[in-house]
Amino acid sequence: MSTLLRVDASIRLDGSVSRALADSAEAAWLAEHPDGVVVRRDLGRHPLPATAWPILVTTELGVESILDDGVPLQEAKAIAAELQAEFREADALLLAAPMYNYGIPQHIKTWIDLLMVDRELVHGPSPVAGRPAIFVLSRGGGYAPGTPKYGWDHATAYLERIFGDVLGMNIRSSVAELTLAPVTPGMEQLIEAAKESESKAHADARNHGTVVARELIGDAA
Repeated sequence: MSTLLRVDASIRLDGSVSRALADSAEAAWLAEHPDGVVVRRDLGRHPLPATAWPILVTTELGVESILDDGVPLQEAKAIAAELQAEFREADALLLAAPMYNYGIPQHIKTWIDLLMVDRELVHGPSPVAGRPAIFVLSRGGGYAPGTPKYGWDHATAYLERIFGDVLGMNIRSSVAELTLAPVTPGMEQLIEAAKESESKAHADARNHGTVVARELIGDAA
């Protein structure tokens, strides 16, 4: 029996494309692996305290924190330990990440920062190296080569750097672009392209969920 850690970050429930893509990947994973366990961490609904990481790091460095207010040290340690154990114990990661202001949501950054307090994760060999990670990503505009905003996506490369290069995970991505076209004046001509992008992203998400589940079942056999 394998465990899938699903992490959501959208600040929306209804209408969230990243959550819908994660639903597709999770459903496909469970269809192949019905006795698998899905552990959910919803950072959008339950954001982590942003002061936990600086409190932990200043304590580790032996310097006085400059924060006027923040979570108590023991609480910060407990939060970090819980997140690190949850991440380490998962056989696969499903990360649903919308792009906000051309980067990752700040609550994903807080989550990553608290994971990376675990020095064994960062300074190899990483205990999660080789494990699968499915990224389901949503972007309000278009960022492909040749578009006016090409190069403005500062979310994808960062996530790939952390989970792929630093942690050594095997990444598969599903991406929906132009998600704001149906609700943004001036983007009406892009609505059909947005639908096509989202449809392909769901197909990719389902395929990734299926492939990862089969890999895990095969490894356990």
